[in-house]
Amino acid sequence: MIAMTKRKRRRRSTKARQSLRFTPTAWAKLLFLRDIGPTEVGMFGITSPDDLLLIEDVALVRQRCTPVTTAFDDEAVADFIDEQVDLGRTSEQCCRIWLHTHPGDCPLPSGTDEQTFEEAFSGPDWSVMFIIAEGGRTYARLESNVGPGVTKRLGVAVDYAVPFEGTDHDLWQAEYEAAVESIDPFQPRGANHFWSDNAWSDDEADIRRWHQSEWVAS
Repeated sequence: MIAMTKRKRRRRSTKARQSLRFTPTAWAKLLFLRDIGPTEVGMFGITSPDDLLLIEDVALVRQRCTPVTTAFDDEAVADFIDEQVDLGRTSEQCCRIWLHTHPGDCPLPSGTDEQTFEEAFSGPDWSVMFIIAEGGRTYARLESNVGPGVTKRLGVAVDYAVPFEGTDHDLWQAEYEAAVESIDPFQPRGANHFWSDNAWSDDEADIRRWHQSEWVAS
């Protein structure tokens, strides 16, 4: 009976859900940025070149945020991609995983989140939407856009087995202050060229070209 129980447990473990993993440093930075202000915050996950579901860093771009929306600046996204290319990273490493926070306890994507993910991330052959709520609950979903397309929920884990560096709160604070503008959600939109309500629509064609481009650093 004991042997049979052990065999059953082994079988169950082989069916464990594939996970989006974070290094401890990347996870600590994610939580720091989640808790630093009262609004949502959006980020890109930067992954290992050898494991595209292992996030080694999270990166902010200039954005306007409210408690229920994030709006990335289009020029800031273009500059971010250029910087990542200069650092030798591919598009798969730096702009396939979209992360953002939700104040409150619910990590489930809103209708606006779904619209953003559909409009801005349907170009590449795969992409991930990840949400972490203030209460600690998470949501992660992988979309494969090849052929008929596949949607797959992912587990979320912190991988302590990989090498990782220490925290740097001062640096993370400076990155947040340089990138995140907290605004009144009822304030009318001005003339500045920001995407509204998480919908990256103003330059959707450019965004799709960036995601579909073949540039790979040599």
